Amino acid sequence: MLILLGIVCLLAAAVALFINQPSFGRLPRGERLARIERSPNYRDGQFRNRERTPQITSGRGRMRTMLGFLFRSTEGLRPAEPVPAVRTDLRGLDPAQDRLVWFGHSSYLILSGGRRILVDPVFRSAAPLGFLNRAFPGSDLYRPEDMPAVDLLVISHDHWDHLDYRTVRELKDRIGKVVCPLGVGEHFERWGFAPEQIAELDWDEDATPVEGFRVFCLTSRHFSGRGLTPNRTLWASYLLETPTRKIYIGGDGGYGNHFAQIGERFPEIDLAILENGQYNVDWRYIHTLPDQLPQAAADLGARKVLTVHHSKYALARHPWDEPLKTAVAMAGHEPPAVLRPVIGEVVEL
Repeated sequence: MLILLGIVCLLAAAVALFINQPSFGRLPRGERLARIERSPNYRDGQFRNRERTPQITSGRGRMRTMLGFLFRSTEGLRPAEPVPAVRTDLRGLDPAQDRLVWFGHSSYLILSGGRRILVDPVFRSAAPLGFLNRAFPGSDLYRPEDMPAVDLLVISHDHWDHLDYRTVRELKDRIGKVVCPLGVGEHFERWGFAPEQIAELDWDEDATPVEGFRVFCLTSRHFSGRGLTPNRTLWASYLLETPTRKIYIGGDGGYGNHFAQIGERFPEIDLAILENGQYNVDWRYIHTLPDQLPQAAADLGARKVLTVHHSKYALARHPWDEPLKTAVAMAGHEPPAVLRPVIGEVVEL
């Protein structure tokens, strides 16, 4: 009994040491926590979705569902050949011309109005331990050192595949301002960012972090967390208004009423960037399924759509290229126009 107790104590100490690494960030505290507790979206110690949103719907229970997910074999889960990609000189791109470069998964660089906006960059690791979530061959062409100085870093939520500690730390001295959901600023302050660099928003708040650029923080149907305590930080989508464009940044999340509400509030969206990949029918409320994606685009009323959250990591058990086929099918039913760049390709907006 004493030996067993000793082993349990050692394991608990090891876990505590592991999750206290800087890469896990830090839970909100002080005035930030007080602000969170005043949010209408925070109840009983957690942020809540505006629609009822079970994370897992299989009825088999969380543990059985996750074990089945982890150990089920799927043909074509990872590509047999390197993912198509091109190398672009990002520093040589003129930010006065409206363009976009996608880096695989949910990372991309927007150029508009003379500014550079980098969204959810993950160039090192999408998991606490890199070997747990290896990038597909060919998809990891870009590194933090390839990035030019960015005027604005936009983070949708603090999951590891959207907020990479090593990437952010390596880019730190080339980042002007940061926009993130409520609570996520605590991670950035732990990582050495000054409070005045950070615009931290609740749903339905907005900011002008860079002159001429307005960012509206909007609803998403998802969840958050980097350690053992979920939903202490908010998750979000955004409407980015540049001097020349309205761009919807979808982040992660399941289909819901919010898409139609956002489309009504912001007519004439030029580009909607939507999640398409890493889905499972058991997670249908927190990730958009392929048959829901066209409806989400229609609800938003966007002129063009770019799908992301695919082609770099296997976070779900569908074939790796299934999201690409979904985008092809969408492209056959205009509007909207569906952009289908390869990783690193320059897209003219």
